[in-house]
Parts: sequence; C-alpha cells; structure tokens
Amino acid sequence: MTLAQTRSTLIELLRDHPTSKQISKLVTQLEPEQPADLRHQLDQLTGTWELRWSSSSQPWLKQAPGLLNLQILDPNQGRGRNILQLGGPLGKLAGIQVDAEISVASQQRVNVNFKRGGWAGPSVAGRKLQLLRSVNQSFPAWLDITVLDDALRICRGNAGTIFALVKRADIPLPDWTD
Repeated sequence: MTLAQTRSTLIELLRDHPTSKQISKLVTQLEPEQPADLRHQLDQLTGTWELRWSSSSQPWLKQAPGLLNLQILDPNQGRGRNILQLGGPLGKLAGIQVDAEISVASQQRVNVNFKRGGWAGPSVAGRKLQLLRSVNQSFPAWLDITVLDDALRICRGNAGTIFALVKRADIPLPDWTD
C-alpha cells in the first residue's frame, strides 16, 4: 500500500468505522512515513479536530457513538480547548469544557497547561452559560504531533496514549474572549 493509500484508508476508517482493528496498524505505518514538523505546519495545526480513535481505555479519551469529542487548537493565540458533548441538537445544551494554554516546544511537541474546566452550556442573549473552575495541573502535559496535514492529525500524549483526529472545518475557532 502506498503512503497516499494508507492515509486515505486511515481517514476513511476514522470517519466511518472508528472501532476498526486496522486503525492501530495504519497509524503505526503512517507515523514514520509522514512526520509532522510544526516549524512549517503551524497553520495546519490550527483548527477544530474531532477525536475518532484513541489507544486509551478511559471513556473520555475515546471515540463513542453519540458523543462529540473535540479539540480546538489555536497555537498563534496560545490557546486550546477540549469539549466533550452529546452529538446532535441536544449537544449544544451542555458539555464538558477544559481550556488550556498551549505552546510549541519543538518541531513535534506542544506543551499543554490546563487552566480551567467544567460545564459549558448554550448561549443565551449573546452570553454563554458556563460554570468553569480553575484547574491545578500537578504534572507536565504535552502532545507529540507525529502526523499532521489538512485533514488528519496523529499525536501521542505524555501518558503514552495515541490519538487520531480528523479536522472539522465546519466548526470554527471560538471567540476566545468568552
């Protein structure tokens, strides 16, 4: 299988069959063939990413039917946001949100410093309803971005978890002033 075929098959599986046993093998094949370089790909990192597969056993770090698991990255602003909410129209009513400061540390590493998290609800009368508390992060957190392009991101977290995400161009970056 060529690099393009491997990438195409992986994206198709992530979108349509995120529980496929083939994903892990394709991730392992693609990582050395398409290494990320954030010095030249920072614009590709920016955007909304949907988690479609993870090596983790933790339910909040896995793709699950009916859940939307998003990671929003804006390295130029030094900000990131994780959102976990129900899919469909009810998803806008409530979700879990965690905000972080992010910084590029090397050609593949992004440092993550979680700042606040909690419940995030809908916007009412132009104001977003949310109940967020400060997070006291007691450990260094980072992501090594191993594969990055306009549609696909593979990364490894500080706990050894591997994540595969697809870009969601239909979900814009948030207004960071909220």
